[in-house]
Amino acid sequence: QVQLVESGGGSVQAGGSLRLSCAASGKIFSIHALAWYRQVPGKERELVARFIGGGRTRYLDSVKGRFTISGDNARNMVYLDMMSLKPEDTAIYFCNALLWGADYWGKGTQVTVSS
Repeated sequence: QVQLVESGGGSVQAGGSLRLSCAASGKIFSIHALAWYRQVPGKERELVARFIGGGRTRYLDSVKGRFTISGDNARNMVYLDMMSLKPEDTAIYFCNALLWGADYWGKGTQVTVSS
């Protein structure tokens, strides 16, 4: 019902910046919530940033003040702007869309931060 495609990952030096993009298609008007997650192999996937309604956002404590989630409704896009990147931010980043009764995920985009 909903397709999500992430892009923008890559390799960057510590202190650098990246913008991740998530393009949504399908029944986008049924999306209840949007978020970014990340996962390191062998570790649990963790919530990085999400919209909570009313234009408000929430962030993982370790990225607060460095990452910003935003959206472009006209283009059906959601972004994650990452600044002051740290090696600990290295992970596969996933876009997530929640519909009533279903969760949809992109395939992820790799972010690697070197020290």
